[in-house]
Amino acid sequence: MQCNVGREDKIVRFVVGVVVIGAGFYYGSYLGVIGVVLVLTALFGLCPAYSILGISTCKKD
Repeated sequence: MQCNVGREDKIVRFVVGVVVIGAGFYYGSYLGVIGVVLVLTALFGLCPAYSILGISTCKKD
């Protein structure tokens, strides 16, 4: 699999993911699952939705 999530996109996904996970714990809801998905896509650098839509925020070599 090829990277399709760029550096800035990874940072935003990670920060928003952690905030959403915190909100999920705070409110006692399953909202945190969305945060986990965001954090995982940031860590792996691969977003399935981007793959389907043909989007890439990675810099070209």
